[in-house]
Amino acid sequence: VQLQASGGGLVQAGDSLRLSCAGSGRTLSSYAVGWFRQAPGKEREGVSFVSTSADPRTSYANSVKGRFTISRDVAQNTVYLHMNSLKPDDTAVYSCAADHPSIPLVPYEYDYWGQGTLVTVSS
Repeated sequence: VQLQASGGGLVQAGDSLRLSCAGSGRTLSSYAVGWFRQAPGKEREGVSFVSTSADPRTSYANSVKGRFTISRDVAQNTVYLHMNSLKPDDTAVYSCAADHPSIPLVPYEYDYWGQGTLVTVSS
């Protein structure tokens, strides 16, 4: 499966953004999809996860719980990350990945990655 992430941009603190992870080549709903981010000088961290459509589950990093929501549009073969109440600490390159992970928010559990999209939140 190939992944294309988009939707990043420059916003102010408190604003919202929606990131998209579009799949091609295979049906994305048969894969779990994770969103990850990497800020300058920091390690990549897991942000959110949605399991396959056959067994829908989601999980979130503590830092984004209550502000971010992951969703899947099966018809569009796309997974979205809805980000509300953005903070300057959310500034990072966001990437999506697909696979069948044993541990949902751990990057090395994923083999298929899209390119990143930059989110910058100004104070």
